[in-house]
Amino acid sequence: MQSIKVLLLAALAALGSAALAQDTGYSNRGLNLEGIGKAYMGREIAYVMGYEGAAWLEREARAKEEGTEALLPLLNLKPTDAVADIGAGTGYFSFRLAPLVPQGKVYAEDIQKEMVDVINGRKAKGEGKNVVAVLGGITDPKLPPGSIDLVLMVDVYHEFSYPREMGQAIVRALKPGGRVALVEYRGEDPKVPIKELHKMTEAQARKEMAAVGLQWVSTDSKSLPIQHLMIFAKPN
Repeated sequence: MQSIKVLLLAALAALGSAALAQDTGYSNRGLNLEGIGKAYMGREIAYVMGYEGAAWLEREARAKEEGTEALLPLLNLKPTDAVADIGAGTGYFSFRLAPLVPQGKVYAEDIQKEMVDVINGRKAKGEGKNVVAVLGGITDPKLPPGSIDLVLMVDVYHEFSYPREMGQAIVRALKPGGRVALVEYRGEDPKVPIKELHKMTEAQARKEMAAVGLQWVSTDSKSLPIQHLMIFAKPN
């Protein structure tokens, strides 16, 4: 009798886990050494690049390899826009965005204090007077609700440990009609010289953004050398 109870409890636990995965999109998966042992909507989540890799973000070759200067005009920013650079790292994009929104603000968010310290250090030297450094969390970027015109995420979303919760928090931070610019290495292209878990396909990105209520607007897979630029919007 006891063994039957144990089997029933195990079955119920398995059903509960399956229901949880169905509800949240999460499941256990630890096949790739680059992953954290968890998948979201069928995509294995990659490890976060640590602050020890900060120099790689500022490498001289980055502009040529990724077409970083080509990206900024594609964002169609207004001078008064409030922009959130989520996963800002060293502020590579934050400080380039700042002069494009002179009457606005750039929130340079990262979950690593060491990266936020780098951003504050640059501000202390006189860079980006309209840049605000934000120490975020793994489920919430800690942005003011309903305040953001554009969220920019460059090669960072695929590393979110809790993409659903972060996505929901981003939606809360956006103004009605606010946009998300998601930049990810093209997962469909085997020639893109990036580890598999650090790339995303357009189809996967659209599926995950739709899960948090964002509407697909456009995808540009040609303007940048090796990345998609995907635009999504919060409904008005």
